[in-house]
Amino acid sequence: MSSKNRGDDPEDLAMLLKEDPFSCVDRDLGRLNWVFVLSSFITMLACLFFVAGWRVLGTLSEVCCKRKPAPAKPVPLLNQPPKAGSSSGKVPSSPTTSQKTSPSTAPTGKNAPQVELGWVSEAKDWAGQLISGQTSTGRVLVLLVFVLSIVSLIIYFIDATTSIDVESCRPWVESTTLQVDLACNIFFMVYFCIRFIAASDKLWFLLEMYSLVDYATIPPSFLSIYLNRGWIGFRFTRALRLMTVPDILTYLSILRTSSSIRLAQLVSTFISGWLTAAGCIHLLENTGDFFFSYSNAQHLTYWQCVYFLIVTMSTVGYGDIFCKTVLGKIFNSLFILCGLAMFASFVPEIFELIGTRPKYMGEHNREHGKRHIVVCGHITFESVSHFLKDFLHEDREDVDVEVVFLHRKPPDLELEGLFKRHFTTVEFLQGSVMNTNDLMRAKTDLADGVLVIANKYCADPDAEDAANIMRVISIKNFCDEIRVIIQLMQYHNKAYLLNIPSWNWKRGDDVICVAELKLGFIAQSCLAPGFSTLMANLFAMRSYKSSAELSEWQNDYLRGTGMEMYTENLSNSFVGMTFPEAAEICYIKLKLLLLAIGVKSDDGQETTIAINPGTHIIIKQATQGFFVAQSADEAKRAWFYCKHCHEDIRDESLIKKCKCKNLALFKKSVKAVQILQRATMTEETGTLLVSDPATSRASSPAITGNNKTSFPDRNHQPALMNTVAMLKEKQKAEVKRRQSAYTPVETPGSQTGSMLARSMSMRHPQRRAHFAPMKKGSLSTPSYDSREYAGSPEHERYSIHEEADFEQIRYDSTGMFHWCPARQIEDVVMDRHQAAMNVLHGHVVVCLFADPESPLVGLRNLVMPLRASNFHYHELKHVVIVGNVEYVRREWRSLQNLPKITVINGSPLSRADLRAVNVNLCDMCCILSAKIPNNEDTSLADKEAILASLNIKAMKFEETIGILTNNRMLATDNSEYGGDGRLVTLQRKGSVFGSNVPMITELVNDSNVQFLDQDDDDDPDTELYMTQPFACGTAFAVSVLDSMMSTTYFNQNALTLIRTMITGGATPELELILAEGAGLIGGYSTPQMLSNRDRCQVNQVPINVGPLAKHAQSTYGELFVEAIRQYGMLCIGVYRLRDLNATGSTQSPKRYVITNPADDLKLYSSDKIFVLQQFDPGLEYTPGDEEKYPLIRPVGTDHDLPAAALKPPLTPQPGQRDPNSHVLLCSSVTDGPYSYIG
Repeated sequence: MSSKNRGDDPEDLAMLLKEDPFSCVDRDLGRLNWVFVLSSFITMLACLFFVAGWRVLGTLSEVCCKRKPAPAKPVPLLNQPPKAGSSSGKVPSSPTTSQKTSPSTAPTGKNAPQVELGWVSEAKDWAGQLISGQTSTGRVLVLLVFVLSIVSLIIYFIDATTSIDVESCRPWVESTTLQVDLACNIFFMVYFCIRFIAASDKLWFLLEMYSLVDYATIPPSFLSIYLNRGWIGFRFTRALRLMTVPDILTYLSILRTSSSIRLAQLVSTFISGWLTAAGCIHLLENTGDFFFSYSNAQHLTYWQCVYFLIVTMSTVGYGDIFCKTVLGKIFNSLFILCGLAMFASFVPEIFELIGTRPKYMGEHNREHGKRHIVVCGHITFESVSHFLKDFLHEDREDVDVEVVFLHRKPPDLELEGLFKRHFTTVEFLQGSVMNTNDLMRAKTDLADGVLVIANKYCADPDAEDAANIMRVISIKNFCDEIRVIIQLMQYHNKAYLLNIPSWNWKRGDDVICVAELKLGFIAQSCLAPGFSTLMANLFAMRSYKSSAELSEWQNDYLRGTGMEMYTENLSNSFVGMTFPEAAEICYIKLKLLLLAIGVKSDDGQETTIAINPGTHIIIKQATQGFFVAQSADEAKRAWFYCKHCHEDIRDESLIKKCKCKNLALFKKSVKAVQILQRATMTEETGTLLVSDPATSRASSPAITGNNKTSFPDRNHQPALMNTVAMLKEKQKAEVKRRQSAYTPVETPGSQTGSMLARSMSMRHPQRRAHFAPMKKGSLSTPSYDSREYAGSPEHERYSIHEEADFEQIRYDSTGMFHWCPARQIEDVVMDRHQAAMNVLHGHVVVCLFADPESPLVGLRNLVMPLRASNFHYHELKHVVIVGNVEYVRREWRSLQNLPKITVINGSPLSRADLRAVNVNLCDMCCILSAKIPNNEDTSLADKEAILASLNIKAMKFEETIGILTNNRMLATDNSEYGGDGRLVTLQRKGSVFGSNVPMITELVNDSNVQFLDQDDDDDPDTELYMTQPFACGTAFAVSVLDSMMSTTYFNQNALTLIRTMITGGATPELELILAEGAGLIGGYSTPQMLSNRDRCQVNQVPINVGPLAKHAQSTYGELFVEAIRQYGMLCIGVYRLRDLNATGSTQSPKRYVITNPADDLKLYSSDKIFVLQQFDPGLEYTPGDEEKYPLIRPVGTDHDLPAAALKPPLTPQPGQRDPNSHVLLCSSVTDGPYSYIG
């Protein structure tokens, strides 16, 4: 070096020692470092001698003792009978028992066990608990030992840095560092004794590393008081205590993973060895060689020695510092051998652990006032991209929620890139929800909710559901108040969630069952083709932008895809209106489609969702509405709407927050005014003072000439109080008046208005499957009570004695579904030939691909919506399942109580089986697959479904006509409904080409949709909702359900609404019943149960026939108003032919869905309208009366039926509808496959 440190040469060091006032070199005794070293060795040898001597004395005492031990008697087992000659009932005492009772009589000798006294054993156990940290006191003791070791090491650093010589003659009372060091050593001595007591082998304890550290540091500290001088000496060995850092951090639960513990061990071992070796070099170089009279010493600070050793271990060797003493060189040579090995092994492993340490092991830093959710489960690029695309959509209102993904595996590059694109709102943490520590890292207890995503393409759905349910249990165990939304594959696994004590539906916990929703959508498509696409567009967030490059039908369809479902409170201007009135105002003035409202119970604790409830529901204050709109801003118009300010506004975009001066007064008084309007009756005419669309069209003394409501003046204020008191008595009259205002007027000699609506809605050919197949020679009559019908008259009272007969049970115990006694599967199984003998028509064909061991798909979720009780029995479509009967046998337990089901043991790819079930006469053909997807090639997961779809489309059929009345023509005069007076009977034309068969195919892989239609020009990379099969409602994939997670989070009532619409009325009560595993339970038809039938139903209405035929060339807005006013039907979409301009054979039968069209959309005669139709009690089907309703039998089996079944049927009386005749009261018109022949 260019400049050398002072003290490197012996002359310089001697000069420094002379200048040091506390140097011991020139004192009388000189250096006494050998005395300090000798004290450590003597202490160690004394301890070893004491322990060895104690052992020798114990051995000699045993050898010198001549007494032999008494022979040990065998101890019999307690259940072993005593031997002959022994006293019964007495058990010989064992040696252990004798030792405890009398130590003096314990066996002695060479083979006798060493028995410790009681107080010695207790002291040993107490000491062991302390040093092991099993108790709180022990953990404090271990932590205190570590802290004092660090303090002692810091004192050494101070003395080694500030002192010139290793030995100082400063008086002990003047040295603060020596005093503190002595206090620490006193504590270490006490700790040494505790460890000695707890040690099982005392000799090996004295030779442990930490015992050697105590020998080297404790005795010299006490000796320094006697000699009145200090010696740095071996105090550097306290650095070895750093090796206990991993243990301390483990006690404090700071280190939790094996990698972090291993990293701490490597680092602590490396640093402690490095600092200890540097202290040894510092002692040897600053002291010098004793055999050279310490003349070759050099002055090195402690930190220079540390620098020297790290340069040596790294094999750099600058040469600026080196050892001059012989002992230092010897130690350095030995350290190079050990240090290089440690450096070569420890350092790479340390860097490997640091480099491979997961970068996603941090914790979520929750910003103040910002919400976040935790998403776990099946985290892949596909599932995350679908979720984020919908969750972070621009149409959502102020999405200020962070998304924290928690998964046990780190993300791949594709998923990591997705997270980086959304780094402001998305964070990924590596961990598991089964680990409490990982839940704490994600701040789960402070989260707004936890979403558990399922793997919809798993090979074992039950195992996937079990794993997700375990995640819910772990989350609820960590925080029972957190809101959890979980995806499940199978419907029957929902029952296990009810076993979790903290699972609470009312608090927002919800489950999205993939099988329930998927098959529910398909089931509703059987009733209204294309309905699955319409509903999928409502809960998926998409943006719509018109394009001139697209065709007209594509723009119409894409506009519908931009519609979403939102919830918003209705303004006070709607208070007092019926639902049809509010829906009309929302559509005409606000350009919103009002689907449903929340109806609160009398106590206000619970809210039920009423879908198109009709006129019996009056809107109250703060009623929540469910709207279909383009964005959340549009839905806010329902909240901003003020009749006083927005009455004359024609542009809906101008409806903003009301700014009138009388707004506050208006809000306060509107409730009392509307109560007055509903309840105050004029004495002269008895009419209500109310202004609504129903009463405004009729003349009333309450309406002045300028169409303004004449409110009472101040003189009527006393009458106001009386009116409020009379409100309950007048409410029934009000409901009846409003119902009559929205009910068609009954024409003399004709059907009622509700019957007219049903005849107009064309539900006859599409909803009735009367030809119940039965085996030859078998006869079964539905066990229904002929006295009962929906909407029981007031004089009929329910009696348990009157309805004790089992035949009167026709619905399940909840009244939501049709029910029949359990049947064996053998009673409904047919082969191809038996099915061909039956006249199947208007039915649903389920083509099911499954092996006997395939996972269950839950066919109950497909059949139950088709068995909803808001359909009459004769309107139920017959379900024919074509597939493996052994697989259906496993599903049959959940289907055995549902009527009108037939199983064909065959193959969906067999054209003979398809012709046997008259697939060309079916209302819908559903193609499902229960086979396990191929993990190697996901594109082959839909091979069976695609082949079946193409097979049906390639088939050709004869031009047959299904006679619905079994060759008994029943008709009625249709002149009173605008017809030509001829008798008409509906007949169904069979499809000649398989491409015209209504069909819906379930797909696993979205990209396979391109193979369903060979004539379309969709790009293979086109999103599913943009493809023609999905737009036409002929394809459905489970991927569309990914949006349900975010939809349910933002609006917990949305899932309830969707589930109510597609499941046919599944309720929590029903789920509790199904959780028992016994299936549906029949219940007596009490008035309360029958009232559950009065709920909305999905329907598809053609507009070319019936009373709405006049709107065939009008606009959609005119049709909407007419339908809601006259018939209570809520129009929600249009099902339109794609090729409107083509005619004849060139016209394609393909249709597409328009969700919530614009009011100025022009209608065509071929259009079909999606409607939510109210329940029509009508005339219940009474099949017990065979004379009126003959049984439909297989062709050619008249001789097998009873004579009563062969009698000619009776013509129904006027005002009644014969459910078995399919007579449609309309003009003779041909529409597609339906022919109305006069």
